Amino acid sequence: MPRRTPRTVLDRLRTPRRFPKFLKSASVCVLIAGLLSPLSQAAATAAPSAAAANDYCGGQCSDILPPGENGNATLVEILLNQAFGTQPGHAEDQLAPYGNLAKGYSGLTDTKINDFFNDASFGVPSDQVASTTRPRSDVTIVRDKKTGVPHITGTTRYGTEFGAGYAAAQDRLWLMDVFRHVGRGQLTSFAGGAPSNQGLEQEFWRNAPYTEADLQAQIDNATAQAGERGKQALADANAYIAGINAYIDASDSGRYFPGEYVLTGHKDSITNAGTIDHFKLTDLVALASVIGALFGSGGGGEVNNALSLLAAQSKYGVVEGTKVWESFRQRNDPEAVLTVHDGESFPYAVKPDDAQGQALPDAGSVTREPLVYDRTGSAGTAAATGASTTAAKTSVSSAKRGMSNALVVSGKHTASGHPIAVFGPQTGYFAPQLLMLQEIQGPGLSARGASFAGLSMYVELGRGQDYSWSATTSGQDIIDTYAVELCQDDYHYLYHGTCTAMDKVERTNSWKPTVADGTAAGSYRMQVYRTKYGPVEYRATVGGKKVAYTTLRSSFMHEADSIIGFQMLNDPDYVKSPQTFQSAVQHINYTFNWFYADSSHTAYYNSGDNPVRATGVDADFPVWAQPAYEWRNWDAATNTAQYTPASAHPNSVDQDYYISWNNKQAKDYAAAPWGEGSVHRGNLLEDRVKKLVSAGGVTRSALVKAMADAALADLRAEDVLPKLLKVINSSTVTDPAAAAAVSKLSAWVTAGARRTETSAGSHTYADADAIRILDAWWPLLVKAEFEPVLGSDLYTAFTGSIPVDEAPSAGHGPTGSHAGSSFQYGWWSYVDKDIRAVLGESVQGGLTQKYCGSGSLGACRDALISTLKEAAGKTAAQVYPGDDQCSAGDQWCADSIVQRTLGGIKHGKISWQNRPTYQQVVEYTSHR
Repeated sequence: MPRRTPRTVLDRLRTPRRFPKFLKSASVCVLIAGLLSPLSQAAATAAPSAAAANDYCGGQCSDILPPGENGNATLVEILLNQAFGTQPGHAEDQLAPYGNLAKGYSGLTDTKINDFFNDASFGVPSDQVASTTRPRSDVTIVRDKKTGVPHITGTTRYGTEFGAGYAAAQDRLWLMDVFRHVGRGQLTSFAGGAPSNQGLEQEFWRNAPYTEADLQAQIDNATAQAGERGKQALADANAYIAGINAYIDASDSGRYFPGEYVLTGHKDSITNAGTIDHFKLTDLVALASVIGALFGSGGGGEVNNALSLLAAQSKYGVVEGTKVWESFRQRNDPEAVLTVHDGESFPYAVKPDDAQGQALPDAGSVTREPLVYDRTGSAGTAAATGASTTAAKTSVSSAKRGMSNALVVSGKHTASGHPIAVFGPQTGYFAPQLLMLQEIQGPGLSARGASFAGLSMYVELGRGQDYSWSATTSGQDIIDTYAVELCQDDYHYLYHGTCTAMDKVERTNSWKPTVADGTAAGSYRMQVYRTKYGPVEYRATVGGKKVAYTTLRSSFMHEADSIIGFQMLNDPDYVKSPQTFQSAVQHINYTFNWFYADSSHTAYYNSGDNPVRATGVDADFPVWAQPAYEWRNWDAATNTAQYTPASAHPNSVDQDYYISWNNKQAKDYAAAPWGEGSVHRGNLLEDRVKKLVSAGGVTRSALVKAMADAALADLRAEDVLPKLLKVINSSTVTDPAAAAAVSKLSAWVTAGARRTETSAGSHTYADADAIRILDAWWPLLVKAEFEPVLGSDLYTAFTGSIPVDEAPSAGHGPTGSHAGSSFQYGWWSYVDKDIRAVLGESVQGGLTQKYCGSGSLGACRDALISTLKEAAGKTAAQVYPGDDQCSAGDQWCADSIVQRTLGGIKHGKISWQNRPTYQQVVEYTSHR
């Protein structure tokens, strides 16, 4: 059976057979003709752009964000896209330049950078103005001809933010509406009962089960605690919402609103009956909760850690089993690549010498707290689905998916003497994209860059007048699991000695069939129990006592707090230096690595509200919900606590270079997910940038080349395969099939171990056989190397904590297959350390024993050759079995990046490359 790629929300919108018959008949031409006239959006008149604000980049700032700026499409445009493949203007025009870098980077020069990126200078030259819209007298939205990016210029602060909201709705209204419903756990009621819709709302609502009162309280608390900046943020948000709603009204009356509203039954295409609900402030918090859960909340997974620890102790005994577990956990591996590599130590969440308060579950007692009840309709039966199920030991839901990268080089090592940065977030590939581009200029605001749709009152990643900034997901641990002892029944718990009722928060969703959804009508109820220690995630017994395991994160009930930091980043009167940049991002409670470059300096800072844990608490495991083990100065009513000071966060100014690919931040910063060992995808950047810096004279194009080369590299082939081949070649390979496979793999390594086309557009890989062999071999060799010694139970438990592989064609990450981002989580470090040990080479922070061949070089070689022969014998159709995007055996397609549909428009595939979705290339020539 061909595997099915996980389908994203509203993917049925792109399926023509779901449209009513009348839309597929000849009458569609009449309908299109009748609806074409209102497509002009607001009053657009040709006019020269306003003078650009102070821009100190000297034409050397560039950026890119596929597929395109325009994420809205009318019903007519959706129908034309489905019928003929036509694209709305600026919906796909950044996809080809982005994709073409995979083959074009080798001949890149500084003058050719904008063949693959956009000019990110402030303003729009008068001959490049495509349209000018004035939704109010105090704001102008100019769009350029090349990309259609909105350049918003206001004469008042209110007007500027109003324009930002209006432009956001012009470009992403449907997507914003989708995600404000996702954040509330109400997507199916809004968009239909497709399984993908249900899965998305369940995933996020479990982590942030807020009531409307909770959403409003977060706004009130965040703005009240920030003084004058808080008041300004509230005023900005209100103006932004007013702009969104003004566009909703204009597009409704003009009938150029997104066509998905018709396809999901909210509007009538003929009579225009129906409504598009206005946005409100609480929608912004709902949106922020989704973005924070996806990219900015590291940690958790303590129950799964406990399960794998218990499996290790069951196999080896408590003392030795704990040592084995720690060797695989690698929470402070001395061989890990570091972002702050100057030797400075930033201890956080290190393993305590004598752990206190641990609440490990009794063997076999853990069950996952049910979320879904009373399901009816095509996705289930009328029977309740609330029965507890055993916690899935193979779950990797706790492994926060790392995304984004950064390459920053100090001016001491560049040809110009000015710092250079190539950086950006990897937010996945969607149609429309989660991010949107904009320039915003007004009183106290001066920036250009990317923001999450619906949260674009400020630029969140981009550039100011004389500085640029970006972020990568850091994933440090701000989430802890508490074991609350139950009392009276399963829904009361002990809080500071008092039997306290849990709060039950419910969400009921019902849906009816729509044009976009072929499922039958149905409904279901989601239910979460909340305690003062956070929502209940598991139930178990500990020493025979019934407990609920709750998840408490420092950003819970604080989704809106980061608004002040982003406001500061957009304020030219605030950010003027590396130090003021670091001060700004300290106000962001999401777990991110932040990078900065201006004409003279570079800087780095790791943000997030890192709670100060009680002495002896091990952040990797559940602890008892008792005062002695709570976060220091924790206030349950506000979920605030004592946090580590800014100086304790990994930070740096003017280091020779910085790299980040979601790797370990600094020495002794042990708060990260599994997999930060000797081989990490961060090494792909480290090796290339370090080489450039050693040679000196780094240019923008050289740094882009380093990023692009790493983006095509197969981490396993570059950093682990040579050692595997060294074992195999320790004796002459006599088997013809094995020898042929070794020859192909060796040639691939010599050629650079990249996954790249033979020529642009060929859709055929160079070294295709070697790539197929390694893709088939890796899971086989890992199992043959480790399972015989670990045993099947412990091997399975460890693969539940960290997956064996994350190759491009694997179904992984928040968007499943075709997601681009690869090689973040896998067993590459374990294989690397073990093989080096078998070869007798030096290993720091090694495993507790030799696994391959039980330590025998000959037996290890036999195991590798045996699995290699098996892998080489697999056909392309077996290795790449096909899905709803690709035919079985199509290697290039299996790796390819797909813009996952979140609306009615679909786009073409591009070749795999492992790089940020939004990316900047910057080198400032001067400073204020």
